[in-house]
Amino acid sequence: MDSTLQKEDPPCNRFSEFMQVLAVLQWILTFLFLGPVCVLIITWISCSPLWPLLALYMVWLVSDWRTPDRGGRKSAWMSKWNIWKHFRDYFPIRLHKTADLDPQQNYILGYHPHGIMSIGAFCNFGTDGAEFSHLFPGLKSYLTTLAGNFKVPFYRDYLLAAGMCSVTHSSIDYLLSHHGTGNAVVIVVGGSAEALHCNTQSHILTLKNRKGFVKKALIHGSSLVPVYSFGENEVLHQCRFEVGSWKQRLQQMFQHWVGFAPCIFHGQGLFSSTCKGILPFRKPINTVVGKPVPVPKIQKPSEEQIQKYHALYVNSLLELFNTHKERFGLQKSDSLILL
Repeated sequence: MDSTLQKEDPPCNRFSEFMQVLAVLQWILTFLFLGPVCVLIITWISCSPLWPLLALYMVWLVSDWRTPDRGGRKSAWMSKWNIWKHFRDYFPIRLHKTADLDPQQNYILGYHPHGIMSIGAFCNFGTDGAEFSHLFPGLKSYLTTLAGNFKVPFYRDYLLAAGMCSVTHSSIDYLLSHHGTGNAVVIVVGGSAEALHCNTQSHILTLKNRKGFVKKALIHGSSLVPVYSFGENEVLHQCRFEVGSWKQRLQQMFQHWVGFAPCIFHGQGLFSSTCKGILPFRKPINTVVGKPVPVPKIQKPSEEQIQKYHALYVNSLLELFNTHKERFGLQKSDSLILL
């Protein structure tokens, strides 16, 4: 079984192209600058006559602090904004399924690869732009991200409204045990470490020692579902530094202390596709949701059990990649490299 809701790309005119560029530009600027801008706004308000409003917000923030670990606060209205459809059509992004997912069960979806910004993950699972709710009726997707992203006031509220939750242990436990069934927890397994390997020539995943999500699946008896986005690594080009250089060491230090690595990247220009800029390249992203790997519920799984189901998951992911790679523009000789 292989189906997708968007069979053909919609006709494009100048207005549509403008709206697509606008949708992607606002998201890129939000991704890069909204956090720092929120810090500046808070600093300004704290020194202005409006500081009582900030004080009230901070009092409320204390009571709301654990929301990212308690299922989040997704806005159904925001997830259905038309701007996300323009965002989808810019590339375009297409969501494909290979099997039905029973809404009477819970799932952990492992998203690969991370890419620079996980654009496909956000569009497909953070919004309803790719119509996840129609392709998988009865399922609710929860896109998880670093807990540190929720520590910046105002910025955290945007992320929560966009349907994001923390990727902490307590957050995943809550999503899989307190929300009934029909929950699809999406984890970008490779994380920021994988982003450093993002390039258009090879397909490198940080996965060999990433087993925490498998352990969570076993504890809760939630099926594991591999997801691969063909084209995720091609929409932005990373400036890669020489191995052992001070620039690479600086990236690694930043990743170790802060939790993510700053990637230097470029796409195309705002007004010309032949110039370098911050807009992603208009290249298709095809996100394929694989078949679920059934997992038994084991309250205290052993290392051997975790290793067994990790191996089953990896094999399912490799099968998914090899089955669909030629359909989405790769060569028969292309293969996944697991680190």
